[in-house]
Amino acid sequence: MTRRILLVNGPNLNLLGVRDPAVYGTETLADVERIATEAAAEAGFELRSIQSNHEGVLIDVIHAAREDCAGIVINPGGLTHTSVALRDALTGVNLPFAEIHISDVNAREEFRRFSYLHDVAAVRVIGQGVNGYASAIAQLTALIP
Repeated sequence: MTRRILLVNGPNLNLLGVRDPAVYGTETLADVERIATEAAAEAGFELRSIQSNHEGVLIDVIHAAREDCAGIVINPGGLTHTSVALRDALTGVNLPFAEIHISDVNAREEFRRFSYLHDVAAVRVIGQGVNGYASAIAQLTALIP
């Protein structure tokens, strides 16, 4: 059976490389997916990626992950600070997950400092740029038997 990780990127992450490069850098979503795919392969996992600007799409994909994924890496974007539904989906599928943020959310606006996922994520990687995806995958896969 293939060991698989689901990579979820939330709203506005399709604009990486364009949106506020001083905060998020110049790497694109394609760069993120390449970095994550390589990190997963190095750990012996396949990676499935999704990005959506729609909360319900993300929730549906997370629900489906319980069928064929061993864990989830998620950058929820702005949903980090607003979505109880996303938290419920992640805890409901009973898969370990890593929460990742490209920027240091703790050094930004006050509203960005709260995460609905912080206390239920198995791994948190914050402020390491897009290379944080590799770190999140390495830490998460180390927890998966």
